[in-house]
Amino acid sequence: MDELLNINGARLRVISEGSGIPLLLFNGGPGCSDYLGPVAGMLSDLWTVVRFEPRGCGGSDWDGNYGIETTIADAEAIRAHFGFERMLLGGHSFGPGLALAYALAHPGRASGLLSICGGSLLNDRSWAEDYHRNKAERGEDDGGIVFNADPEVNRIGNKTWREYIKRPALLRELADLQIPALFIAAGNDIRPNWPIQQTASLLPQGKYVEIPGAGHYFWLSHADELREHLRKSLEEMAAASA
Repeated sequence: MDELLNINGARLRVISEGSGIPLLLFNGGPGCSDYLGPVAGMLSDLWTVVRFEPRGCGGSDWDGNYGIETTIADAEAIRAHFGFERMLLGGHSFGPGLALAYALAHPGRASGLLSICGGSLLNDRSWAEDYHRNKAERGEDDGGIVFNADPEVNRIGNKTWREYIKRPALLRELADLQIPALFIAAGNDIRPNWPIQQTASLLPQGKYVEIPGAGHYFWLSHADELREHLRKSLEEMAAASA
């Protein structure tokens, strides 16, 4: 179902499919409209997969309220709208960071985390330099995807994220977060993977898997491997939650 929901005073585009234990997906960016349909399609036969376009993206309201805290509050309101008691969390690129922020804000609502090519909690200059150099030298296959978003989403989202990760207790909170978490990284990503490995090592139940040869948009070249890891981990998380 593809619908506009009234969420915390704004209209957000929310897409849901499938049935079973709920999984909420967070987009990358900040500033990406909906693009995780291929991931949802791998899972919706056994799980209820919900994805949404944050404010300023795609068909959601472009109202200027683009901070990270607003996105997390909207995700919680989406959970409440569907009546999910607890849900699995997933995301791609920037999305896993948002999923972790949600889990820290609402630990009783999160039953597990699936990260695809993301999970960095750092604002590291050398990481950014490596990324831009690799992008210039190697390029990246994104399947021709075009995002529709207010440019302010990226600016405000990054600004508030940098503020969020400076919280003194952040690493302590993550080290105390008791949910199973799988971090799937792409071996051929132009983004360095070491921050993802750090996050996976920090979480008590974190696991890190790297798929050789895969690019950032996993499903374009390594869909079978991605599907296998996602489904196996979701089954394990669902069993643990039950």
